[in-house]
Amino acid sequence: MDAERLIQLLEQVRSGKVAVSAAVTRLRHLPFEDLGFAKIDHHRALRQGFPEVIMGQGKQVRDIVAIVRAMRRRKNNILVTRLDTEKISKLTRLRTGLKFHPTARAATWVGRPIRVTGKGTVLVVCAGTADIPVAEEAVLTATMMGNRVEKLFDVGVAGIHRLLENRPRLDAAAVLIVVAGMEGALPSVVAGLIDKPVIAVPTSVGYGASFNGLSALLGMLNSCSAGVTVVNIDNGFGAGFAASLINRV
Repeated sequence: MDAERLIQLLEQVRSGKVAVSAAVTRLRHLPFEDLGFAKIDHHRALRQGFPEVIMGQGKQVRDIVAIVRAMRRRKNNILVTRLDTEKISKLTRLRTGLKFHPTARAATWVGRPIRVTGKGTVLVVCAGTADIPVAEEAVLTATMMGNRVEKLFDVGVAGIHRLLENRPRLDAAAVLIVVAGMEGALPSVVAGLIDKPVIAVPTSVGYGASFNGLSALLGMLNSCSAGVTVVNIDNGFGAGFAASLINRV
């Protein structure tokens, strides 16, 4: 849609010829900005409630910087995921204005105040300290998307009393993200205790037979507890996004 047609549409809304809801429908898929190597979807927030997220993995630092600058011009809140130590170091030197979250392997920039729109609390539960980076990615994602987020870390099934000690916190949450590696048993245990949605996140943490998270993934997919939904291996971002959508309903 070009500027002339956009002005025309806005004039029609002002005159009452087109309903506001109809105008939103027309604009829902437009526009995007073509940078040559990337096409930035500036209307992602209109369709999905949150701007397009930049995945740092596989991208050159210069490309990340170009996308960040384009999004900042629109005052979009920015989340960059999957940044390794080297990329964080280079981006820091370039003074992009990003705030870095090394444990979550991510970066953020807030162009508009984050308004809490989630109706309840998202509780991120983590089995072991080795799973924390994935859990922190989920925490950061859900926070950026306007949720109250709490953490409950290092409560894996090897010491089940640590989890049961926090039973009131499990009951109080609206949505739970449960992160675990090894055999991936924790989401089944949590889901068996509560009546809330559980989003299970398998991690690639574990010894040889864990197959880089495949064992945890299969264990979670085969959970005998009802109400468990599973995202991909190490996908803290996907879990945080899904939890946010659930928490708005």
